[in-house]
Amino acid sequence: MTTAFITGASSGIGRAMAIELHGAGYEVFAVGRSQAALEELRTHGIKPIALDITDRKALEAVVNDLHVDVLINNAGMIPPLGNFADMEVSDIDATLEVNLRAALLLTRLVVPQMRDRAAGHILFTGSSAAHTAFSNIAVYSATKAALGAFAAALRADLSPHGVRVTEIVAGRVETQLYKDILDKNARAAMYAGNVAVQPEDVAKMVLAVLALPARADVTRFDIMPTRPTSPSGTK
Repeated sequence: MTTAFITGASSGIGRAMAIELHGAGYEVFAVGRSQAALEELRTHGIKPIALDITDRKALEAVVNDLHVDVLINNAGMIPPLGNFADMEVSDIDATLEVNLRAALLLTRLVVPQMRDRAAGHILFTGSSAAHTAFSNIAVYSATKAALGAFAAALRADLSPHGVRVTEIVAGRVETQLYKDILDKNARAAMYAGNVAVQPEDVAKMVLAVLALPARADVTRFDIMPTRPTSPSGTK
């Protein structure tokens, strides 16, 4: 059975991907910090792993015992919105740690086995904020742009060994990304009109990419709302 290891799987895009891939016959390991949300995934037949991905030793202990065919680096956070000049250093550190460093270290743990097998697929959940300038999210944008650059360079390293790499460039997706930095009314206004992409839409696209024959590598796909959103409409 093909195995998939998905971070940030407690909710949103990660949860949708876990359910979609499991339904397609994958053995799915879903990583997240919410024990309750992970236990709910267990009822779908998905194998939950309660873990803080910034805990390097814990991550190593888990991954070293697993055979991973598909790695989806999906976990991410967005710091409080605001001008970079006013940003707390602790928020800068946390965003770099979760969005970038953890993804690089996890990928480093997994790629040797993929290279040795001459097979595997690594995906990164990026953002339209990596490719278009928006105000008040400078560090978040920087981390997603770095992921995009890393994915491209990683592909150059691994494509001779048959390992595929895909960057997911998501526009406005209706998730819980803003739940800690915007109140309920602000989030409702953000997603008014039902124009946002849904997590299930991204998951279906990921499954389609994975289903392509090994000779084809979708290096990047952009998924955006059909109808326009406000200028700050990022994942």
